[in-house]
Amino acid sequence: MDGGSTDNSVEVINKWAPQLAGWRSRADEGQAAAINEGIAKGSAPFVCWLNSDDWFLPGGLSTLFGVLQEHHEVPAAYGRSWNVLQKTGKQTPVWVEPFDEKRLALRCIVSQPATLIRRAAWDAVGGVDEQLHMAMDYDLWWRLYKQVGALLFVDKFVAVNRDHEATKTKTLRRRHYQEAMGVIRKYHGRVPLKWWLAQPYAVWFKSITG
Repeated sequence: MDGGSTDNSVEVINKWAPQLAGWRSRADEGQAAAINEGIAKGSAPFVCWLNSDDWFLPGGLSTLFGVLQEHHEVPAAYGRSWNVLQKTGKQTPVWVEPFDEKRLALRCIVSQPATLIRRAAWDAVGGVDEQLHMAMDYDLWWRLYKQVGALLFVDKFVAVNRDHEATKTKTLRRRHYQEAMGVIRKYHGRVPLKWWLAQPYAVWFKSITG
């Protein structure tokens, strides 16, 4: 689901088109709307999405699939992922933890690229919220938990996230924090003090230090 890129994205997509079930490139209503559109075109019993920065490790998707086949009661399974700095190639683990509401209220403990969701659960919550630009995945974990049940943590590395200076998380820090804190307030009832203390550092200090 390409949003009408003007770089060489379509050229790259065309290279792999024979191996794709389908694709499109045009202006759309944003990332969340594109995710919902793409998943709606499928019919598989499990769904997920990868952004252009992400990829599954060999065997990663099958690991999550196997877990969901064994645990029919859970709405989604998620594993560990690596964060790779594009500039240096440095690799560090993304902060991921076993699922717990109190911990989820302190930070996003689920790595989106390392997640596989049961389609029935996805449909039950209506997919990602198209009004959100930054925290649609964080909001999704909360809604799956509140409406269907706790997500299941898999203690294995299954995916990779590529980190670079042009990511939305780095260029739109203030909006990211505003959306995330709104999500916590909506589903947890209050925003823990940690968020109020961390926001100035993440939004102001990191923006001037890179």
